Amino acid sequence: MRITSLTANPVRLPRDFMNAQGTAGSPTALRGEGNYRWSTAYPVLYSVQFETALIRVELEDGTVGWGEAQAPLAPEVACAIVEHLLRPAIEGMDFAGTAAAIGALWDRMYATMRVRGQNGGFMLDAMSGVDIALWDAAGKMAGKPVCELLSAAPKRLIPAYLSGTSGGSTEARAAFAARYADEGLTLVKLYYESEWRDLLAIADALPGGMQFAVDALWHLPAREALDMALDLDAREARWLECPLYPEELEAHRALAAAMETPLAIGESYRTLREVTPFLPFTKVLQPDLGRCGITGSRQMARAFGGEVVPHLSIAMGPQIAAALHFAAATANCDLCEFNPNVLDTANAFLAEPLVREGAHYQTPALPGLGIVWNDRFQEVSGRSL
Repeated sequence: MRITSLTANPVRLPRDFMNAQGTAGSPTALRGEGNYRWSTAYPVLYSVQFETALIRVELEDGTVGWGEAQAPLAPEVACAIVEHLLRPAIEGMDFAGTAAAIGALWDRMYATMRVRGQNGGFMLDAMSGVDIALWDAAGKMAGKPVCELLSAAPKRLIPAYLSGTSGGSTEARAAFAARYADEGLTLVKLYYESEWRDLLAIADALPGGMQFAVDALWHLPAREALDMALDLDAREARWLECPLYPEELEAHRALAAAMETPLAIGESYRTLREVTPFLPFTKVLQPDLGRCGITGSRQMARAFGGEVVPHLSIAMGPQIAAALHFAAATANCDLCEFNPNVLDTANAFLAEPLVREGAHYQTPALPGLGIVWNDRFQEVSGRSL
């Protein structure tokens, strides 16, 4: 079966940014004007919109696979890479719809710019979107959900944890988490914005029986990082995520050795080669399917002996579904990230919604990723169904 076309579309959706603060893609207050603004807590840009890149692959029999690159800013970049580099590399190629065939196409895409040093960042984001689309097409060719291509006995229910809290006060943030505790969720991730005492106050106000993890957003102060980690040790935090800049290998190693709270990293790294130096002292590995693809995430999970929890930030249906299929098929993965605003946004464009009931996601059961677009999809994609 030949691949007859590969296309990509940037997507921008309006977002209630104030209500989303403290959650995925908008964890801190921002300053400035325009769509891209600086965090008030550390030097990183965020978009006030919901941005992503959708990838479409079509086979000669009309089978269509959908993928998505993690592109919270400048989705046009990933789309340009797909159009100018990856499309010429794989369009017209035979495609058997197997893991081996997808792996061969992954290697072919990677080879296009390997010797030019483009082996991470936007390049891998774009490749990952194509990889997800190829897995979707492969599942449809086989008449099976992707998880059944990945595992003989995939999980049908995947435990979810709440990612972020919103609200204008400690009490409001704790109440936000409590609503989901009432639905059965037992873990919430809190984002460190600018005041450590505020984060600890939210943690201390959580309902009994609800654990918390912390995403430090790469900006724990160097001189205070250990004391902050000890605060989490005393509260038996589930994990400390992204405490320092992602390139600081030795600082991560030293912090992991000095604290009891498990170190969690992964979303900043696109390949097994990038993350391997961190694996000996990492306890929770968090590959982002929109940056690593299904193929790359599987490689990481197989090489890692600890707990795997896929990272989910700004995402529409293909990226979320890919994370669910990956989690369902991965033996050392028993948890998946859940952000209410993100899931609601994704489901607004799906005829078959991605389902979270109580404390669990349901693994999509339709062939491929299980993505079925609704009429609203045309509004954001410029495509007919």
